[in-house]
Amino acid sequence: MRRMMAAFVALMLLGLPAAHAVQPDEIMSDSAKESRARDLSRELRCMVCQNQSIDDSDAPLARDLRLLVRERIAAGDSNSQVLDFLVARYGEFVLLKPRFERQTMLLWLLAPLLLSGGGLALWLQIRRRSRSGADVPAPPLTPDEEARLAALMSDEAASR
Repeated sequence: MRRMMAAFVALMLLGLPAAHAVQPDEIMSDSAKESRARDLSRELRCMVCQNQSIDDSDAPLARDLRLLVRERIAAGDSNSQVLDFLVARYGEFVLLKPRFERQTMLLWLLAPLLLSGGGLALWLQIRRRSRSGADVPAPPLTPDEEARLAALMSDEAASR
């Protein structure tokens, strides 16, 4: 009975929708506009939490930003106009996914450049090692080394 109850609770927890910080008094009456507001809220960074969208954050500033987004949508702004307004007011940092512009080009291209540079360096190192090992023959043994090797091999053969 306990296992069955635990399985039921686990299934109920899995079935719960993701919790959002949007309060009931923030929700717009028009479902299409509310959907736009939620989509925009998922793209905007909470300036307090910094790794959460304003849609997920409980911070008072996130609530203010959610209300501001809904206010701009109600005024008739398009999604890009709302984002442009918030970027002009708070800077590019307010976007969770920064735009690809001249100022953010290094941010977008640094990881691929480092990865390809590391791959190129690894390939060159492997190529250099394989060439250096195959091209250089082992130097011949000196007469002293040959005599010592023969003695070691005869000692080993005698011990068997």
